[in-house]
Amino acid sequence: MSKMKLFLRVVEDVQALADSLEELVVAMQTNEPEPQAETPEPPMETKSEVKQPTLEEVRGLLARKSQEGKSTEVKALIEKYGASRLSDVPTENYAALVADAEGL
Repeated sequence: MSKMKLFLRVVEDVQALADSLEELVVAMQTNEPEPQAETPEPPMETKSEVKQPTLEEVRGLLARKSQEGKSTEVKALIEKYGASRLSDVPTENYAALVADAEGL
């Protein structure tokens, strides 16, 4: 950006600041309530937006839990979801399985 463009940009910013200050003074003199800044509403979360863990992520977590000496609990969790091994657990149950495993 050239020096002249930069200077013009600073001048515009100063003018905008002066305009804002003038509006503030007028509002204070007339005792008007301050305008509320519009806050965008956060997007509503839906179940489809929840990140579904991958098989590798679940496998890694369960492997860590097994290494911590919780192999029987890990096996029980897999069986809780109707499977005899992790690859048989339906992918829609991965998030719940991760939540249960983190609670171990």
